Amino acid sequence: MRENMKNGVMEENAFFTVFFKIVGNADAEVNAKAIKLGQEQYAQNGYLTAQDGRTTPDQVKAIAEEAQRGNLYIDVVSYPDMRMDGAYTFFDSALYRPDHTYKNSFRLGGVKLTLDGSPQGKTAWLTHHYFEAPPNEHADYKGFPIMSDSLANSYVADAFKNKWQILCHTNGDAAIDQYLNAIEKAQAQYYYPDHRTVIIHGQTIRKDQIERAAALGVDASLFPMHTFYWGDWHVSSVLGHPRADYISPCKDALAAGLNVTSHHDAPVTFPNSMRVLDATVNRVTRSGVILGPEQRLTAYEGLKTLTTWAAHQYFEQDTKGTLTKGKNADFVILDKNPLKIDPLDIHNIKILESIIFLAKSKL
Repeated sequence: MRENMKNGVMEENAFFTVFFKIVGNADAEVNAKAIKLGQEQYAQNGYLTAQDGRTTPDQVKAIAEEAQRGNLYIDVVSYPDMRMDGAYTFFDSALYRPDHTYKNSFRLGGVKLTLDGSPQGKTAWLTHHYFEAPPNEHADYKGFPIMSDSLANSYVADAFKNKWQILCHTNGDAAIDQYLNAIEKAQAQYYYPDHRTVIIHGQTIRKDQIERAAALGVDASLFPMHTFYWGDWHVSSVLGHPRADYISPCKDALAAGLNVTSHHDAPVTFPNSMRVLDATVNRVTRSGVILGPEQRLTAYEGLKTLTTWAAHQYFEQDTKGTLTKGKNADFVILDKNPLKIDPLDIHNIKILESIIFLAKSKL
């Protein structure tokens, strides 16, 4: 029997086909515990609004049930994976509120699409080959797309037609080209004036793509934490210089007029807000090299990627993002001021308390 077993690596769709079936077998007790522990992780790390990107239909139901029971004490905004059966039906239910308001601290924000994989795993879809090809691949290996152009166009068109915000996982610049082309076509067919469409990760985005995204009114949720966790690997194996120096180019994106946010993508990396801020400001690799120093943001700009600009990305700029009269008082108490210490020490800042002040209790 063992001789007939297959051995190898499942990548992207092949992996998630199996993984989501396993997750879907979780019972109500397991789901409730996961949601409880997830909230604790986020709140302890200073996050009082959490995005559940690429939510399965079963997960949407589980979170909604916990919300109905009053068990959410941070806000959770969910983006169902639009490729999964049943994802669209939620938008015909009371769970979806086009005015972007929460019910029991939960709401659907829009939909999620995935067009490629990850650069560190060498499954991101590039226009130029990887610095070093993976085992058993040819030298000009460039990764691969998740779907055809026509299918990508149809999904983005669905989002624009229904006026759903769409977040799209695009790491490789070829995938970003595919996404931007789809946005342009969808906008021409179904005018969506304030779509706030988001590029998620955008690791290898090119400068010309940044300018095009700005012209299309696209937001960029970039992933500068890669500079710490995988920066050395990007240099030595994934991209090499100079492409590795340009991963998550926050400064150029900001200069072009993009609304920029910085994220962690749990469970790929854990929701450590100070490590996110540190990477956005410093771009220091594990070996101590500054990767792309010209793309560093100031500490103040880095904080805005986690607060003001993040609130705008979620259509919540009128209720969150700044300590302003009439807005929710969601804030954290830190043991040091990130604007006054050596930027290289930001990752050592401790979250002392996370506080929500709007008919909610202190955490």
